[in-house]
Amino acid sequence: MGHLIFFCGNTGKDGRNLVALGHRIPCVGLFGTCGASTWRSAFIARYQSEDIRYFNPQVADWRPEYADIEAQHLARDEIILFPVTGETYGFGSLAETGFSILQALQADPIRNIILMVDEVLNHELESDALAFQESLRARRLVNAHIRQLNRANVFIVQDLAEMLRLSVELYRFSTDVIEGQQKHRNWKRSNNVG
Repeated sequence: MGHLIFFCGNTGKDGRNLVALGHRIPCVGLFGTCGASTWRSAFIARYQSEDIRYFNPQVADWRPEYADIEAQHLARDEIILFPVTGETYGFGSLAETGFSILQALQADPIRNIILMVDEVLNHELESDALAFQESLRARRLVNAHIRQLNRANVFIVQDLAEMLRLSVELYRFSTDVIEGQQKHRNWKRSNNVG
């Protein structure tokens, strides 16, 4: 919490402006479970230590106008993380999972989505037996459906540690691809090649 929603990264540079200037930058979208969840803390600490740009939609003072910014990141970030942890019932996150996969499948090949859906809920959530059972049912259904996907850019992980490791690897790969594309364009320009 507390990271500005408008920034894609820890450098304070607005990712949308960089894209508008024609400089494509990788960005990791930290979607999924919100509420009182703190899963993003370890991810943000690692990303900041490695200068990895990220978008954190979870802020203390969320306002409706932020929905458009979130939608832009969901549609454009090279790497989308979507953990649905057992900390909340997760109905909103479970519903968004389908949209996230659809966005990833329609995007370019270096865009990736990493999913994790816990099938175990925190015991504190048992106080609402109906919501507890419906959440477990929805989680099992989502997991069954995503296991049927056979896409190179959709990854299903078992835990947050695996999600963090894979997101760092994919970010490095995306950075290398984008740098290679830029070098190729520069070479063509300097050699007057079409």
